[in-house]
Amino acid sequence: MSGDQSAPRARGAGFGLSLKGRALRYLAAREHSRAELERKLRPHEETPGQLAQVLDELQAKDFINEGRVVESVINRRAARFGASRIRYELQNKGLGAEAVADAVASLKDSELDRARDIWRRKFDGPAPDAAGRAKQMRFLAARGFGGDVIRRVVSQAGDD
Repeated sequence: MSGDQSAPRARGAGFGLSLKGRALRYLAAREHSRAELERKLRPHEETPGQLAQVLDELQAKDFINEGRVVESVINRRAARFGASRIRYELQNKGLGAEAVADAVASLKDSELDRARDIWRRKFDGPAPDAAGRAKQMRFLAARGFGGDVIRRVVSQAGDD
């Protein structure tokens, strides 16, 4: 019976899920950047340098891959958001400036078409008055589309 009582103490003393196990659990759910994992796992680090060692090992085995993180965010978000909103999300994930800039540049080509698709799904047609157009423009701006793209979508809405 004394063996049953020692198990909860061992688990409570930090012998639960290892740092690597926690990292793999996060990575199994979706792609994470190194900075995201550092932020999430920092409270669970038991000795200095342990977290960096685990993340180095996972990165060496290609479990953490900046390119896959960028691709994942673009695949999940491009159909609903503009380039500036996606840039913001990528920057918050702690990705390198070059990777973020490349991703945003690739999104710029399809920005107008994506904005039109989102506009069509949200609104029945062109706005009848200036207040309606302003509402449509605010909606697209909140989704992260640029002013030029927004003006083109809303002004060409009646031309379709």
